[in-house]
Amino acid sequence: MNQLPVTEAELHACVDALLPEARRAEVEAYLAAHPEDAQRVRAWREQNQALHEWFDPVLAEALPARVRKSARSRRMPPALRYAAAVAWFALGGVAGWYMQAYNAAKPADAVAFARQAAIAHVVYSPEVRHPVEVGADQEAHLVAWLSKRLGASLKVPQLTAVGYQLVGGRLLPGNRGPVAQFMFQDGNGQRLTLYVRSGASDSKETAFRYAQERGIGVFYWIDGKFGYALSGEIDKAELLRVAKTVYQQLNP
Repeated sequence: MNQLPVTEAELHACVDALLPEARRAEVEAYLAAHPEDAQRVRAWREQNQALHEWFDPVLAEALPARVRKSARSRRMPPALRYAAAVAWFALGGVAGWYMQAYNAAKPADAVAFARQAAIAHVVYSPEVRHPVEVGADQEAHLVAWLSKRLGASLKVPQLTAVGYQLVGGRLLPGNRGPVAQFMFQDGNGQRLTLYVRSGASDSKETAFRYAQERGIGVFYWIDGKFGYALSGEIDKAELLRVAKTVYQQLNP
């Protein structure tokens, strides 16, 4: 009998130790013969380990009374929302992180980057009082601060022409060091986030790739030493329109 083909969902299940023993052996044999998929699985495992290292100590702490009180309200505190978002995307990953690429190549690191951008969007875009660390009224300070932390000169795109204004930005942890998140908002309160990391492979590849999970769309690309991911809960065509504007703004 021919062996069943290994699916994307089974690769995620292998990472999460959810495969039956017999099938696990078959998947491991498949990975031994397919180094590209084996590299993807290693990257996912490293991402999971990094998430555990970052957030397990937080989750193990006893919640102070003020946080328990907040948790009973309609809005969830950012730390708890991050944990919920991680769990939400992890469960979604078992079902398959839906990828539609303008280019067939989908490096595991790039996929992980897109997922991190989407998680960060889910965590911070709903915030009313504290959506950013530094507001748009201090844009020069924001750009200088994040540029220093990322070790590279950043630019913020001006998206007024496509209906979005800068809200501000914040510093976040990434797999390869600090990352920046810039938030934009239109007149209806719809928010987009631009997730930026430095230290990419200095690739000449600038093709956009698209990922979607549970209503969160992400266009992401590598441009020189920067990686960019634009996330939002808008349709693909509109997100692409804004992504193109971002690219043009950063590459005049």
